[in-house]
Amino acid sequence: QVRLVESGGGLVQPGGSLRLSCTASGIIASLYGMGWYRQAPGKQRELVATINPGGSTNYANSWKGRFTISRAQNTVYLQMNSLKAEDTAVYYCNAWNVMTMSSSWGQGTQVTVSS
Repeated sequence: QVRLVESGGGLVQPGGSLRLSCTASGIIASLYGMGWYRQAPGKQRELVATINPGGSTNYANSWKGRFTISRAQNTVYLQMNSLKAEDTAVYYCNAWNVMTMSSSWGQGTQVTVSS
C-alpha cells in the first residue's frame, strides 16, 4: 500500500520561500514518478511539477523559474521561491507507477502567502 506524507507547508510573506517535502512508503523508487499538484480555493487541482524515476522534470509553465522539484529516492521536494499571494493553495504530493499508471495522493499541505 502506497502512503505519501507531506510536510513543510505554512504561512509565508510575499517574496518568501518554502520547501515542501513528501516521503513515500510502499513504493520502489525506480518504478514510481512523483510530483506536486495544488488546489486553490474554488479552483480545480492543477499540476505544478513532476519528476520521473530517472530524474527528468516537467513543470507547468506558470512556475518555471520560481519552483524547483527534486528527489532523493522515495522523497520528493518542492522548493518555492518568490512566493506570491496567488500561490496560496493546498499542495498535494502524487506518486504514480510508471508501469501500471496507478496513482496515489498525499493528504495535502496548506501553503498560505500573506502579509
